[in-house]
Amino acid sequence: MDAGNFGFSIAGLIVGFIVGMTGVGGGSLMTPILLWFGINPATAVGTDLLYAAITKSGGVLVHSKNRNIDWTVTGWLTLGSVPAVLLTLWFLKSLDTDPAALNAVIKQSLGVVLLLTATAILFKNKLLAFAQRHAGDDYKMAPRNLNALTIITGAVLGTMVALTSIGAGALGTVALFILYPFLATKRLVGTEIAHAVPLTLVAGLGHASMGNMDWTLLGFLLLGSLPGIYVGSHMAGKVPDGILRPCLAFMLVMIGFKLAF
Repeated sequence: MDAGNFGFSIAGLIVGFIVGMTGVGGGSLMTPILLWFGINPATAVGTDLLYAAITKSGGVLVHSKNRNIDWTVTGWLTLGSVPAVLLTLWFLKSLDTDPAALNAVIKQSLGVVLLLTATAILFKNKLLAFAQRHAGDDYKMAPRNLNALTIITGAVLGTMVALTSIGAGALGTVALFILYPFLATKRLVGTEIAHAVPLTLVAGLGHASMGNMDWTLLGFLLLGSLPGIYVGSHMAGKVPDGILRPCLAFMLVMIGFKLAF
């Protein structure tokens, strides 16, 4: 293993450890790290999407076994996200003849979504409390309206994920918290992960079909991240959430500003 590939495995180990410990930060950290390594932005996004699909598949199996997935909500989200992914990929394909324009769109979009993700991570508990407080005992949104909002949420997440590989994690979870404030947290998390797998898989395969994929890089990332997730999951709760979240959010804000402006 040469030094460059070893670096990718170490990056996978670090990101996997953070994901295992906090449950967030996968795409929002991995894609910027790949850019720092000098990977082309389009390739970084495409590779990270399949990386996310593979790493989150194990989570779906566990959550499904524990009955922590609301498959109806997952279906409504997917109904919005997959068409949005295909439309976004079609848009990116139209820029494929101008690599500079394609990379500029991806980098600026990445910066904006990182800032949104940092906000979601930092204020997640406050947003949840706000949603539950305003829902109250009179939370009786018509199923048709709730389904429509869920489809729209899926479309927004699909667009962001196809452009940047980020959004299905922290932003998706917060969106579900707001839409379904009385659904158990473990079911919200399981539902978000179940939605993220087909979303990132379709987007990743779409990018791969455009040549935005480095299969060797993907292998070395997984080589490091899988043990990292295992170790990190055993560290969950050892470091106070009040320290982890602000640190992670601050890091994402710094990276986001650099990419967006």
